[in-house]
Amino acid sequence: MSVFIGEIIALSMMALALGMDAFSVALGMGLLRLRLRQMFYIGLTIGLFHILMPLVGMAVGRLLSREFGSVATYAGGALLLWLGGQMIITSFRRDDGLPLFPRGVGLLFFAFSVSLDSFSVGLSLGIFGARTMVAIFLFGLFSMVLTWVGLFVGRHFQQWLGSYSEALGGSILLAFGLKLLFL
Repeated sequence: MSVFIGEIIALSMMALALGMDAFSVALGMGLLRLRLRQMFYIGLTIGLFHILMPLVGMAVGRLLSREFGSVATYAGGALLLWLGGQMIITSFRRDDGLPLFPRGVGLLFFAFSVSLDSFSVGLSLGIFGARTMVAIFLFGLFSMVLTWVGLFVGRHFQQWLGSYSEALGGSILLAFGLKLLFL
């Protein structure tokens, strides 16, 4: 029993680490003027992607882990750079139209980019098993909750920053994209 509890604690720490990326990026996205319903769907979508991506990673297998892990990191970094750039560009526009994301396909791309780390973890987890399913559940739960927390914290700061909040959010996404590409 103590081994199981120890494994749950270790998996929870891994899920927390994976969810912190989602939190950080959601913090920047929370600077947009999002409705509570949008925030709910963003968190839910990211949580689902943090469940699906490790499952896909397990299906692909360990052999592709090294090559695809670096390609996934670069793709995620490029996508965050693109999304951050879009946020900054839309912050300088005077029209009140909604930004290109976080709706529809944009939300899916965003959730995909944030969950790429969990894909790599899925590759390393290997084969299916009861504890693996617990890990996948924890990945989804932690990332969903941390995304909601990041969105709410970002939303709170948006009220203080006013019209500059979207540009700041885009800058945060750009910084994380650069981190993925160069570190």
